[in-house]
Amino acid sequence: MAMTIHVDVVSAEQSVFSGLAEAVIVPAQMGEVGIYPRHAPLITRIKPGSVRIRVPNQSEEEVIYVSGGMLEVQPSVVTILADTAVRGADLDEAKALEAKARAEEAMKDQSSKIDYARAQAELAESVAQIAAIEKLRKRSH
Repeated sequence: MAMTIHVDVVSAEQSVFSGLAEAVIVPAQMGEVGIYPRHAPLITRIKPGSVRIRVPNQSEEEVIYVSGGMLEVQPSVVTILADTAVRGADLDEAKALEAKARAEEAMKDQSSKIDYARAQAELAESVAQIAAIEKLRKRSH
């Protein structure tokens, strides 16, 4: 049996994943982080993107979209505290494309720096959701 690490992915609304994994790939602030059992302790911010979880005895990775948050790694436990977390299969492509279009339009109408920053954040989130959907689509074909 392969070595495993316990993974919890939670958001303010719910627990999205809790179980064992052989590896976890997380979109950290400075780039993707691969976490395996006995990883050194680590705390870092995460950015919008896909968390990929390699579950033992399962051919497909679990894919969870996160909009940001914090990652805590201990030698036997990985905890992802996400602002928003949605299983890849539950993502709505039409909503993500609509949000992207709204954010791009808001960035064109730069009425204030606050609105522009909010539009940038919304654009980053929608682009990350669309990328997660495309990864899932490629995997299923």
